Amino acid sequence: MEILFVLIPLSLGLVTFALWSFIWSVKNDQFDDLERQGWSILFEEEDKVKEPPKTPEAPDKLP
Repeated sequence: MEILFVLIPLSLGLVTFALWSFIWSVKNDQFDDLERQGWSILFEEEDKVKEPPKTPEAPDKLP
């Protein structure tokens, strides 16, 4: 029974912190654009295959 004197204030403090952090994130526009980051994963640009650098060829020898 004595543990309730610890758990009830602890749980109320945790709920208060969670509510405060939610309100803070809404006021600071943290939930402004939730879909853009998710779609950017799906439509990510593919890396192009890089061609090896061209080496200068030896000039043709004329007979």
